[in-house]
Amino acid sequence: MPTQTTTERLEGLLERPAKAEDGYLDLLGAVAQAGPPTGLTQRLMRTTLMPQVYERYWRPALGRALKGPLGPSMAGEIRLATKLLDLAPGDTALDVACGTGRFTRAFGTAVGPGGLAIGLDGARTMLAKAVAETGPASVAYLRADAVHLPLRESTVDGVCCFAALHMFAEPETALDSFARVLKPGGRIVLLTSARRNWQPARVAESVGGILSGQRMFDRGEIAASLRARGFTGITERYAGVTQIVAGRLA
Repeated sequence: MPTQTTTERLEGLLERPAKAEDGYLDLLGAVAQAGPPTGLTQRLMRTTLMPQVYERYWRPALGRALKGPLGPSMAGEIRLATKLLDLAPGDTALDVACGTGRFTRAFGTAVGPGGLAIGLDGARTMLAKAVAETGPASVAYLRADAVHLPLRESTVDGVCCFAALHMFAEPETALDSFARVLKPGGRIVLLTSARRNWQPARVAESVGGILSGQRMFDRGEIAASLRARGFTGITERYAGVTQIVAGRLA
C-alpha cells in the first residue's frame, strides 16, 4: 500500500475537503481573512511586509518588550512549548496561528517522520513565507479559521497557540475548539496576555490592550478556563504582561 503524503494525512483529519494551494491546504478560499481584524496589531499581522520581518525581528522584539528582561527568548519559548506538549515520535501536533511556522517546524522535528505537525493560520502571506522555509517532511500547513477549527474531534495529541489568543474576537470559543480536537490525554500550551494585579499597572495595561486591539486576560483566568474544560495538571508561568499556561485533557 503506498505511503500517504503529509498533505494526504492532513486531509484525512479535516471535517470537509480543502483546496490545494502553493504548498498548503486552503479552507477559506476567496475569503481574505478569517474574520475582521480586532485591532492595530492584527492589522499589522495581515500586511505583506510583516511575514518578511516577523520571525527574525518583530516577534522576538515584541516578545521581549512584553515579557521583560527575565522572560524566555523566542528560542526559549519554542523549547518550552515543545517540552510542555510532551511530543513523541508519531504524534500529531497543531500550531494554531502559526505565522511563518517557526514553532511548527520545531514540532515537526519532535514528532519525527511518522508524525504530523500542522501549522494553521488565516493569512496567505504568513503561510507563503512558512512554506518557503525549509522544514521537516512531517510539516503541513492549513489556511483556516483559528477560532472554529476545521479538524475532526479528538484528532491531535498537542495544541499550541502562542501570542494569538488575546487577538481573537472569541477566545472562549477558541478554547472550546482546542479542547474538542484534542485526544483524551492530549496536551495544550498557550502564551497570551496577563494583566498584573497592582492597580496602576493594571489600568495602564488595560488601556494598552484597548489601543492595540488585544484582550488583557487576568492572571489565573486562562488556567480557570482550562479547568472548566476538563484540563488537569495545569501549570502557569508569568513574565511581564504574558503568561504561558499548559495542561492535559483528562
